[in-house]
Amino acid sequence: MAAQVNKEKCIGCGKCEDACPVGAIKIVDGKAVVSDDCIECGACTDVCQNKAISV
Repeated sequence: MAAQVNKEKCIGCGKCEDACPVGAIKIVDGKAVVSDDCIECGACTDVCQNKAISV
C-alpha cells in the first residue's frame, strides 16, 4: 500500500516530491499525490513539515 496524504494538512510545498527516490509523488493542484510506484521507504514522511504523509 502506498503512502497516504492528508489533503487537509498538505500545503503542496514539494519537499516530499523532491525526497522520493522513485518519483512516486507529484504535486497536483497544490497537493501531494502518491502513485502506485511508492516503495513505502518513508523518505516523504521524514521531510514533511506538516506531517501530512503517513506510510
